[in-house]
Amino acid sequence: MPVLTTVLDAGVATIRIDRPPANAVDPAMISEFLTVLPPLIADPDVRCLVITGTGRFFIAGADIAVMRDLSEANQAKMRGWIDVQRLLERAPKPVVAAMNGHALGGGAELSLACDLRILSSSASFGFPEIALGLFPGAGGSQRLPRLVGPHRAKRLMVDGTRLAAHEALELGLVDLVVDPGDFDATAAEQARLLAAKPTAAIGLIKKVVDEGYGLPIEEALRYEEKGVLELTRTADAAEGLQAFLDKRPPKFTGR
Repeated sequence: MPVLTTVLDAGVATIRIDRPPANAVDPAMISEFLTVLPPLIADPDVRCLVITGTGRFFIAGADIAVMRDLSEANQAKMRGWIDVQRLLERAPKPVVAAMNGHALGGGAELSLACDLRILSSSASFGFPEIALGLFPGAGGSQRLPRLVGPHRAKRLMVDGTRLAAHEALELGLVDLVVDPGDFDATAAEQARLLAAKPTAAIGLIKKVVDEGYGLPIEEALRYEEKGVLELTRTADAAEGLQAFLDKRPPKFTGR
């Protein structure tokens, strides 16, 4: 049975995970994501992607019953979670992690590949893999230091800290914390706001920052220049400038 459902509405594609009891990741879920995501990312009419869950969990992490098989072949199958994250990270449009419930392990890792992270105030966030004799090896060990710095990232992973929502917000691990009663409406509104923006420019911001980060400044500026030239060929850039001169709201199309 499919565990992902997709709803398209006003340029926003919402992918909802429904794999009770905890939306744990297994090879079938990974395969489904890798099938569902590419056409949505390629569709110019999809201007924002939202990933969310059901029930008490966003994603609880990897399915322990699957991870118990420590063979190299099985670990390679689970490593596909990295490919899912790279699709989201490289998507030329904004991606929202709408964490309706607990985001742990692989769920927290997935959120780090998204552009906006919204967490329910009743949920927790963290990397508890150390309690299983593991570490966050599906992107977490690399993205987390880039977000909060190497020392703090190591402490979070070594301690296996499970953070309350407000603690995750204070550390900059999430961008918004929302009460459960307002969560769906807030996530939808944030996605609509992003979809209304010049998403071509957003895609280029993502690309330029990711490619230039950590490079010597002269090399990074060359990446920026390429991005600027690409941006000047978009309809959104022309529309934004003309709308300003016309003293009217711009109508962006993401193209």
